[in-house]
Amino acid sequence: MLRVEIPKPNGGVRNLGIPTVTDRFIQQAITQVLSPIFDKQFSEYSYGFRPKRYAEMAIIQALEYLNGGYNWVVDIDLEKFFDKVHHDKLMRIISKTINDGDVISLIRKCLVSGIEIDGQYKDSIIGTPQGGPLSPLLSNIMLNELDKELENRGHKFVRYADDCLIFVGSEKAANRVMKRITKFIEEELSLSVNVSKSKISKPEDIKFLGFGFYFDNFQYKFKAKVPEDSISKFKLKIKELTKRNWGISLTKRLLKLKQLFRGWYNYFKNYISITTLKRIDRNTIFRLRMIIWKQWKNTKTRMKALMKMDVSKYKAWQWANSRKSYARVASTFIMTTTATNDRLRRKGYL
Repeated sequence: MLRVEIPKPNGGVRNLGIPTVTDRFIQQAITQVLSPIFDKQFSEYSYGFRPKRYAEMAIIQALEYLNGGYNWVVDIDLEKFFDKVHHDKLMRIISKTINDGDVISLIRKCLVSGIEIDGQYKDSIIGTPQGGPLSPLLSNIMLNELDKELENRGHKFVRYADDCLIFVGSEKAANRVMKRITKFIEEELSLSVNVSKSKISKPEDIKFLGFGFYFDNFQYKFKAKVPEDSISKFKLKIKELTKRNWGISLTKRLLKLKQLFRGWYNYFKNYISITTLKRIDRNTIFRLRMIIWKQWKNTKTRMKALMKMDVSKYKAWQWANSRKSYARVASTFIMTTTATNDRLRRKGYL
């Protein structure tokens, strides 16, 4: 298994384990057989890596709790969960359901198969690295023990993979829950709670699966929103794809933008305002016009391109000789009347 480190936005790295083709095939086969068996045992309030369940369902459930009066939130952050799963404890949990020794042996071999780091082999004595088909199922099997504990205690909660929120009615109850559940996670599951990131908060201070929460004073209830930092991260991705010094064709660039837009919009579409979408759209088109003007490069090429867009020869010559900056040109009639929104859409802009 090849170790790949992915930088996190807030610092640090996320360790991914990329299995070989054979390992991936075997892991996928195990997952397809075991998933239906274990999914029946999983909590109704666990939404991550499960069929016919997705992040928005977790947000809707969270809002139901908040509007039901449970507006103190215990946000427990598990420190490097996938890197710290205890193999023996995980195998004991699996063995309660699976009695086939060959399957148990195969799962353990997947866990201890080792990691290649910078060309050097290293034993994997702990953890279930993200990146393989089996890892999401194993994480849910492990954390289902936490779900059962929360249900036995009668707590209101939602969990998506290792992100878990518990909803209570008072600050005093929240402090009590934080203390007891932290103790259970560390003593019973042998996992670590990140004390610096775990917190007790009101809904407005919580971010969950990229969403934020706010209280609507007109409808007198809590609602979900797309926080500014999620929008800022999206804009940074757009900026990366619309760099003027990136030497790829406009068609390929527009395809990558389409893929980015479609994924982001489908995730947030019920919680993002039209005003925000229009602002992002205008800024992206502005950056694309700068790219097009730069790709035309010289006066002769610009003149020919403008004439193809039904600009008269004299006007095309006049505009092609402009000495304004890329940003200035992108905002003038030179580009707004030639590289129009409709033309960009016909080229593939979403």
